[in-house]
Amino acid sequence: MLMRIRLAPALFILLLLFPALTFAQKSVKSGTVDVNGGKLFYEEAGTGDAVVLIHGGQLDRRMWDDQFQLFAERFRVIRYDVRNYGKSDTATQVYASEEDLYALLKQLDVEKAHLVGLSLGGRIAIDFTLAHPEMVSALVPVGAGMTGFSMPDNFPWEESLDAAQRGDFAKVTELWLKSGFMAPAMENPKLAPRVRQLSMENTKDWMSNPLLERRMKPPAVERLGEIRAPTLIVAGSRDVLNIQAIAGILQARVPGARTVVIPGAGHMVNMEKPEEFNRVVLEFLRGLPKN
Repeated sequence: MLMRIRLAPALFILLLLFPALTFAQKSVKSGTVDVNGGKLFYEEAGTGDAVVLIHGGQLDRRMWDDQFQLFAERFRVIRYDVRNYGKSDTATQVYASEEDLYALLKQLDVEKAHLVGLSLGGRIAIDFTLAHPEMVSALVPVGAGMTGFSMPDNFPWEESLDAAQRGDFAKVTELWLKSGFMAPAMENPKLAPRVRQLSMENTKDWMSNPLLERRMKPPAVERLGEIRAPTLIVAGSRDVLNIQAIAGILQARVPGARTVVIPGAGHMVNMEKPEEFNRVVLEFLRGLPKN
């Protein structure tokens, strides 16, 4: 009897840990797909309706580490490196980011997906929704950029480009991490090393030719009223004013859009406040009808 009493707590703990053990063992598939003039690297896990996670600038797919496996418990989650980032190729000819995403989904046999994109990824998600509305079941722009929205020049672009051309990528990284976009995340001593590593490993984008990317025309800012997919706008209360302005435009012009502001979060909402972000986005996605 005493033995049973001693074993019971241990057994109870194992039962509590079992979902976590299962979670840790979920398999991940990775590979590359051909796009116009290059290859994109992707990873996927889980089954069910597709959720595509699109990263921000000077980052890569790994910025979604706090979401990838968790979301895969219910969905088929796909994350990929945008062209010029991570393990994807650098552009050598004219391309469009939304058409890269189209090629990725087609080759992965995804007919319809929920799109979750942060910053650059938000801009791509919005453009894709306008270009291929039949393939989008939900849109979640997070601290999103937007084609056609003029961003005031409050970042040291010339200094960063000069540093990149000299091969001083440590300087490029420091300028980026001190910007209003990244400074709030860098205040967290546990998060800062991750953000620094991701930023440093993706400075190669500064060596790509920005003129090779073909932007949507007419731009998204003029077409937001066309969006019919259920839309959840996520913003951090400490994000830069330009990004908050874009969130306001989305709220005003996208029919039926809903906005959630996460208190205390800066631009990197999903990394700075992962618990709050995951709860908000998963509640939204779980409430949607199945594809």
